[in-house]
Amino acid sequence: RYLKEGRLYLTYISVRERERLIKEAQGLVEPLDFMTPVYSNRRPGRLSLEAGLRIYDLMSHRRDHRFYGQNEFSMRVPCVKQENLQGGFRFRDAQVDDARLVLRVINEALLWGGHAINYAGVIEISRNARGDVAGVVIKENETGETKQVLTRAVINATGSWAEKLHPSPDQSLHLRPLRGSHLVFPGWAFPFPEAVTFFHPADRRPIFIIPWEGVVIYGTTDVDHKNDLSLEPVISEGEISYLMDGLNSFFPSLEVSLKDAISSYAGIRPVLSRKQLAPSKESREHVVWIDRGLVTITGGKLTTFRELAADALKAAMPFLPSVKPAENEVIFRQIPDVLTDNRVSAAVLRRLTGRYGDGKREIIKDSSPEDLSNIPGTNTLWAEIRYAAKHEAIRHLEDLLLRRVRIGLITPEGGKEHIGRIKKLCAPVLPWDEGKWDTEINMYLEKWRQAHSVA
Repeated sequence: RYLKEGRLYLTYISVRERERLIKEAQGLVEPLDFMTPVYSNRRPGRLSLEAGLRIYDLMSHRRDHRFYGQNEFSMRVPCVKQENLQGGFRFRDAQVDDARLVLRVINEALLWGGHAINYAGVIEISRNARGDVAGVVIKENETGETKQVLTRAVINATGSWAEKLHPSPDQSLHLRPLRGSHLVFPGWAFPFPEAVTFFHPADRRPIFIIPWEGVVIYGTTDVDHKNDLSLEPVISEGEISYLMDGLNSFFPSLEVSLKDAISSYAGIRPVLSRKQLAPSKESREHVVWIDRGLVTITGGKLTTFRELAADALKAAMPFLPSVKPAENEVIFRQIPDVLTDNRVSAAVLRRLTGRYGDGKREIIKDSSPEDLSNIPGTNTLWAEIRYAAKHEAIRHLEDLLLRRVRIGLITPEGGKEHIGRIKKLCAPVLPWDEGKWDTEINMYLEKWRQAHSVA
């Protein structure tokens, strides 16, 4: 995607970080093969793609791409449009559950002595008489309670909200919130084992069909998000039409319609704008702004989060003279995944290690064989739900089912049929009475209907 726009350095950093994450966070960040078709009447053609993939391979120090002729490609990707099909390429990338990645990073920070506060926001940055940062005022969202924390440096890494705390010092460069939306389908809807990407006929943007957690994710879009950033982003009718038009164009015999979709979800990218007309033409580079102890970092992309963090910390160091840089940049501690319980397979152990770190031991040790089984149609264990409810700062049911485990996105109707068992698992570890449970269930199902249903 970024090679296509000529962003060689961003591509290089992304590929380097991807390979590091695959090595450091096994079970969380995993390699994934992609297939992409080549047509004689569509751009990019075979030579252009071959050149791009060679560069991609050089950056990752491995040869991972291969071209398949029409017949073999069609066997690997059934239902692909045959007219003018020359064949297609296979290349390597990776996939991750972004919520679990964030949680794993937070947990690593806690083990190093950090503190994490949920459902709270910074409402004021305090400064001394010289104008230097002296602290922040934090407000607890639900109680309204405020507290001042003294500090000489604040790192503002708030994504699309960054300019609310720190307006851009460059009048020609501002944040442009862009929405990326996806549809989630059951795994049976796409009869091919590998991920597929193709260039949408309307604008030649890359679109992805990715097997994930027992379902298939299809997306993404790239449109201006003009709604209130405090509200949950929602896929629009225009985005749905765009995605389904692309699917029908490249897979005309694939009998998949919108009524087969399980759910949808959308996210907001904090993209730095230099007034490019098309959203996809905007840069995905990041910037650092410094204002007397306030360090703002924004832009960038998920894969390069380590690079962003290093740049932000480097900028903050002059304000924290007693803090020494880390001796290495390894984020994830290496945790042995030696199989010590024959109730779980090596593959499940690897998955739990990647997602929960040391927490895997409690998940396995405290669970019955029934709780170590998969929730139907998913790769998620029932035991994961109880562990998240106990340890991962759950305030509301939507936290648990949408942002800790992904049952709300990967099971029909947000997992409504499983709510009873989820309640039974979590009631001993969540301080909710019957009234609270009833309220949370109703709030969650309504939130799911508004933000994630495609009916």
